[in-house]
Amino acid sequence: MPLELFIALRYLKAKRKGLFAVVTTSIGVAGVTVGVAALITTLSVMNGFQTDIERKIIGAQAHVTVYGATSPEDQARIEAVARADPAVRATAPFVLGQAILTSHDRSIGVILKGLDPKQEFKVNDLAQKLVAGSWAGVEGGGKTPGIVLGVELADMMGADVGGQVILVSPQSVATPLGMLPKMQRFKVVGLLKTGYYQYDSGTAWTGLAAADKFLGREAGQKGIGIRLTDIGLADAVAKRLSDKLNWPRAVRTYAQMNSTLFAALKLEKTVMFIILTLITLVASLNIASTQILRSVEKTRDIGLLKAMGAHAAMIERIFLVEGFLIGGTGVGAGFALGFFLCWVIKTFPIVRLPADIYYLTRVPVDIHRWDVAAVAVVGLTLTMLATIYPARRAAKADPVEAIHYG
Repeated sequence: MPLELFIALRYLKAKRKGLFAVVTTSIGVAGVTVGVAALITTLSVMNGFQTDIERKIIGAQAHVTVYGATSPEDQARIEAVARADPAVRATAPFVLGQAILTSHDRSIGVILKGLDPKQEFKVNDLAQKLVAGSWAGVEGGGKTPGIVLGVELADMMGADVGGQVILVSPQSVATPLGMLPKMQRFKVVGLLKTGYYQYDSGTAWTGLAAADKFLGREAGQKGIGIRLTDIGLADAVAKRLSDKLNWPRAVRTYAQMNSTLFAALKLEKTVMFIILTLITLVASLNIASTQILRSVEKTRDIGLLKAMGAHAAMIERIFLVEGFLIGGTGVGAGFALGFFLCWVIKTFPIVRLPADIYYLTRVPVDIHRWDVAAVAVVGLTLTMLATIYPARRAAKADPVEAIHYG
């Protein structure tokens, strides 16, 4: 055992006069423990919500989307280029546009997506998200095509399966009475619940042919959705396709299409990390004050060590090791407490969430190893920095004065 570690352990185990030093040391350790536990628990809960949001977004979207196809033939050419990439698992054509949905004297702007169910469900999980009705209805022909609405949208509009709604296109049509908005009646054949409010409250799905006919060439945007063998390859595949496909085609990953949301989640997590780190910082200051008191208490011992040949660097290392032991104990206890709290939150329904708002009944928890590593580094670094000044102060003690006045 190194001499510095041996002496530091003796100092920590030594019985002191009074309880003041013991209490201050315990407060420092407890502060670090609470700070580390709060960091781990909070970050894990935020990771849980972020993972749940990402899962819902990925389930409702393709991994990579190509916009800007000029015709059905161009869509087919884009699909052929995409399928040639070894990382592509499946592709599906779509038509996308905006419209006004009207029902029961209520109107709201929606995103209308035309799809081919047989291909679309190979690039997303919408087939499992239907809570009422059937996707088969969107493929039906006739004068009244079928449409699937998000559950929140249907609730706002008072629509239900079997009812009818009217879509108004932003493009006008020429009539004997002049230019009038293009309108068409659709039959509600299904209700969809993705769990992500943006989709459930503002998106409607219909057949590919019906959407193409309703939106027309000017208002409808054609493209293809792409499912990958590994979602981690989205950026690389998007770059390869972007290099092969020329303007006006644009290639976007799911992360790019939801960059604002992901940036907000990342910023929120960073801010919470900084704020909760202040708890550990305050605890580190308590450790610093404890070490200063201990250096005063051990003035005579420091003088004797220097008289026997110990140099200043050795004295400094003794107090640095002692501070590291105190901080390490707090960080270790914080890990144990944080993991225990995460297990309790995940296992027992202590906090119940309203399912109609969050689509969850329990708080999600997801522990990331990189977050744990960051918390460990921050906790140990702050406690070590707080120990530097007391250690250097103790190392500067004059041996003669220390023995005489100690």
